[in-house]
Amino acid sequence: MSSKNAAKRPEFMRMVQDAENKKFDLIITKSISRLARNTADCLETVRKLKLLGIAVQFEKEAINTLTAESELMLSILSSVAEEELASISQNMHWSNQRRFKKGKFSVNTKRFLGYDKDREGDLIINEDQAAIVRRIFKNYLSDLGASRIAKGLEADEINNISGRVKWAESSIRDILKNEKYAGDARLQKTITTALYNRKKNSGEAPMYYVKDSHPAIISREDFEKVQDIMADRAKSRGNVEGNREKYTNRYAITGTIVCGHCGKTFKRHIDNCGTVAESICWICSTYIMGRKKSCGMGTAV
Repeated sequence: MSSKNAAKRPEFMRMVQDAENKKFDLIITKSISRLARNTADCLETVRKLKLLGIAVQFEKEAINTLTAESELMLSILSSVAEEELASISQNMHWSNQRRFKKGKFSVNTKRFLGYDKDREGDLIINEDQAAIVRRIFKNYLSDLGASRIAKGLEADEINNISGRVKWAESSIRDILKNEKYAGDARLQKTITTALYNRKKNSGEAPMYYVKDSHPAIISREDFEKVQDIMADRAKSRGNVEGNREKYTNRYAITGTIVCGHCGKTFKRHIDNCGTVAESICWICSTYIMGRKKSCGMGTAV
């Protein structure tokens, strides 16, 4: 389910931008819940489009927003739609909890290096990709850090899961921390909030650990060695799990600037452009990660 916040629905925001650029004069949508996830966003969007002379036709509710009585009907029906979405979300949450308790889970292998799915949907090892995973673990156990591992993969022109040669340190660390490579599965590591945003599960919901749920690429012994090394290295730098406030709130406006286009927060960035003089600014995290096609917001301050 997509985000309840319109700012975190990039295609929705693109549609609104296209409307402002007069690329169309009518939007036909199946129902109110397909346009907006809450009453406030629905009314705000409809009013904005109405001022632009653009109508929204809701097929299920038989409402055209350019008619006189449409706003009252929208206000009532969008509130009902919001409650229906909340009910659906609760039902999905309950269903997921039951599956997790039984040790059942699903993984999108298109974004998961090392595995494919068989006809029954079970994980099977992709040997070509598994060789990359084994190399990453072997290198780390040989005292190479995530940065050097990433550079080594790039030097050998080995593609990541997206088919690109560029490897991020964070991707290497995520692979090293992923228990699925040892044949286990920790379920519900992330949860959906009331605003339909995904976040790390910090105890708000139960987690389930399933051992030997699928074929392992890395031995359990090697995986546990890697976790110990990572913990020791983090501790030596003062990076202790559960005490991350100094990293997440280092600056007064950290986490407070939100991109109006893609919904991601802005990050502090220092740019010297090859010169001695430094320029400090705040840039959308999507843009700074090189995804300029997804967000062109760029620098804020």
